[in-house]
Amino acid sequence: MRFIMTLFWAFLLVNMASYVISSMIGATYEFGTSSVLAVIATVLIFIIAELIPSDEAASHH
Repeated sequence: MRFIMTLFWAFLLVNMASYVISSMIGATYEFGTSSVLAVIATVLIFIIAELIPSDEAASHH
């Protein structure tokens, strides 16, 4: 469930940011490009979350 919700929020936030930024610079909004960036951001979030050490592992020493 956390994977689906992370993808959902990343999809919404990346598309929103892409729309706002493209409006500010006068470029066209591209849904496909924004969606691909959202998937890449989701994968990077999962990788970073796995690399960060857990507090539970540190407290067992």
